[in-house]
Amino acid sequence: MSTGTLIAVIVAVVVVLILVAAAVGMLVRRRRLRRDFGDEYDRVVEEQGGRTAADSELRERQRRHDELELRELSPEVRQRYADEWRGVQERFVDRPEGAVGEADTLVTRLMRERGYPADGYEQQVQDLSVEHGRTLQHYRTAHAVNRRSEGGGATTEELRGAMVHYRALFDDLLGSGATGGAPLRDRE
Repeated sequence: MSTGTLIAVIVAVVVVLILVAAAVGMLVRRRRLRRDFGDEYDRVVEEQGGRTAADSELRERQRRHDELELRELSPEVRQRYADEWRGVQERFVDRPEGAVGEADTLVTRLMRERGYPADGYEQQVQDLSVEHGRTLQHYRTAHAVNRRSEGGGATTEELRGAMVHYRALFDDLLGSGATGGAPLRDRE
């Protein structure tokens, strides 16, 4: 085998190895994104029209999230929020629509307190998706019911469900199980 042929074979092998390494790296990154974002990964793939665009979008969300100055809450502040949540749940009995609106406001305040920008719903969802992907669909569902209720278009059962959904994100932001008590469906 001539030196030129040997060099060509070596270069071809190196190129193939580089391509294989790049493909494996991409698959590892994609698996990590799927694990980190859960169901949100599939939603973004559908929304973006493909995995490559979704991967790029989710990496951008992670980059933005890394720039946030998120903070833990003191036990006193956590307790204050938990107490406020219990008050909102109690008011649900007499004023379901108002309580759902209060729940939305309380969740937004809690996001701000933790360091999340709360300037707009879509940005909130994107920022929350990085660390709170498992409860993000709860937030989307609750928010949609809250919007419908503003026009009087939500049933009491939908409003009750919205409270349960808001509570899932609220507990996740505050710390698991922080609000205590039985879910609304168990109290009726």
